[in-house]
Amino acid sequence: MTIRLTQYARGGGCACKIPPGELEAMVSGLVKPDDDLLIGLDDGDDAAVVRLDGERAVVATADFFSPVVDDAYTFGRIAAANALSDVYAVGGEPLLAVNLLGWPRETLPMEVAAEVLRGGAETAREAGCHVAGGHSVDDAEPKYGMAVTGTADPGRLLRIGAGRAGQPLSLTKPLGLGVLNNRHKATGEVFPEAVAVMCALNRDAARAALAAGARCATDVTGFGLLGHLFKLARASGVRAVVDASAVPYVAGAREAVRDGYVSGGTRRNLAWVAPHLDTAAGEEELLLLADAQTSGGLLVAGEVPGAAVIGELVPRPPGEATLLVR
Repeated sequence: MTIRLTQYARGGGCACKIPPGELEAMVSGLVKPDDDLLIGLDDGDDAAVVRLDGERAVVATADFFSPVVDDAYTFGRIAAANALSDVYAVGGEPLLAVNLLGWPRETLPMEVAAEVLRGGAETAREAGCHVAGGHSVDDAEPKYGMAVTGTADPGRLLRIGAGRAGQPLSLTKPLGLGVLNNRHKATGEVFPEAVAVMCALNRDAARAALAAGARCATDVTGFGLLGHLFKLARASGVRAVVDASAVPYVAGAREAVRDGYVSGGTRRNLAWVAPHLDTAAGEEELLLLADAQTSGGLLVAGEVPGAAVIGELVPRPPGEATLLVR
């Protein structure tokens, strides 16, 4: 019997995130200022960074979600790449990961869980990251991810609030993963390009960004391009301009939107940024730009070799919207 993992979960992937506005209100004020906490909760960066000394910093993050694909091994690979991405997104290199597993042990065979873990371990090996144990719970739905510890140079971090007017915006992976994952969950259709994009590490993109002198970045995941870009522009005190025609998409994404495979998370993303958005673009375009990605690419203030330039950061006039899509 073929097991379709996506049928055992209510949602899937980073579209299951708590909506950004609710999340910000929930964590507000939890972390107190500390000179050695180089990146904390202030601006919604992708990982926490603590300074050890003048040359070394520790990076810590955790990420897990329910299945976005039916194949267990592939689910493990995607979830691991997504968790590792948070380390790359702040300019770090992963060192050690531990597994986070929720599993409906009376519903799904443990052999399937083992395949999920095997996929995660394979992606971690590709990243040069050790995997040692983890934690598991008996859960109503399958969930998997990793808590990852990494290292970074405290003088060469990528921060969400370090963007400057005049910088171009680069995107290192195409969008459209969310709507294609939704179509896969509903129909069983497999989209090899989307799977390859989600399995790909953001390691090379992060290294290229740092080598090019970039100091501002974030990864594009559950809040969609517009949600993550809004956070970046807001934290940097600038306006972000997006050229919609320059944004790359995985094949089939536009058709999936037209056929109605849009998650509730994507619609919540668009509703959250709408008060801060100036655009004449239609709903289809905006839903694609707000599409909740899983294991998406890096959004970098600056040019990155091989990445699409999708817009720019400009000064934000008083009273003007933070985002402009043209």
